[in-house]
Amino acid sequence: MRDAANDVTSTDQPATQEPIAVVGPGAIGGLVAAMLQRAGHDVVVVARERTARHVAEHGLDVTTDEFGAWHAALPAVTEVPHGARVVVAVKAEGVADAARLLGPAAPAEVLSLLNGLDHVDTLRTALPGVEVVGATIAGETLRTGADGPGPALVRHRGTLLRTVVPDDAAELGVVAALRDTPIEVLTGGTEAEVLWKKLRFLAPLALLTSTWATGIGEALTRDPALTAGLLDEIAATATAEGVPTTGDDLRGILGGFPPAMRSSLQADIEAGREGELDAIGGAVRRRAARHGIATPVLDDVVGRIAARAASSSAGSAAGAQA
Repeated sequence: MRDAANDVTSTDQPATQEPIAVVGPGAIGGLVAAMLQRAGHDVVVVARERTARHVAEHGLDVTTDEFGAWHAALPAVTEVPHGARVVVAVKAEGVADAARLLGPAAPAEVLSLLNGLDHVDTLRTALPGVEVVGATIAGETLRTGADGPGPALVRHRGTLLRTVVPDDAAELGVVAALRDTPIEVLTGGTEAEVLWKKLRFLAPLALLTSTWATGIGEALTRDPALTAGLLDEIAATATAEGVPTTGDDLRGILGGFPPAMRSSLQADIEAGREGELDAIGGAVRRRAARHGIATPVLDDVVGRIAARAASSSAGSAAGAQA
């Protein structure tokens, strides 16, 4: 294990016996790591060398509307400590790298907090015999200043901060640790049910806001036929996967969000990156195809968004060369 810097964290509360390694100190991972540390757990974040060095040297500043503000002096390394309990909080494009890091570490258990579906299979393939659990987390969180001087800022807005785990993972060690934090921890049925209960609304939220480059309120009404078709296709796929859903159900869920709510996929697309387009939209398309469900609207929307990302990326590259 290579430390990015010598950074020792102390707390006034007793630490757990086994360390908890949080792979990916982004918005969600950074918040989870900081909250676990604040609750008295022995936490280390795992990241690429540049990020690990920055976190080890500067820590993270955490600001929340509901749970206060504090500085988290988190230790950071580039390799997963052997035998650690692990939370994986990378984005979809980082799953393969995370799996390669985890293999030699022989972790005690792994809790994944990613969007989509396919990441769980990737992690399980890399970790035969290790308990790997797919869970979800919800909350409006962002990280800024990751490359600048001083600590990066993790900002959590509002009151929603909820993790849902499968019923059979309720007593997992890292899940018990999360219960010591302000994060609400719930169980939600099988792993497939947990993942689909989020994906069924996350997919239309991300795809509609990214298609129209606007908040979900306006995105829902911009093209009523497209919205209806997209919601019906995603609902049919969720139903086939064991989570009975209708298009009207999804419209009701999305209509309950603040109209100005945007998505992280939308931010990625505007920056010229496809981000989690495949992990979200692609995952639904693949599962729909498995069940013989036609998805012409979904296919069209994913194609439009991919074209926008490519166009934005090309424009950014041209600007950089000018």
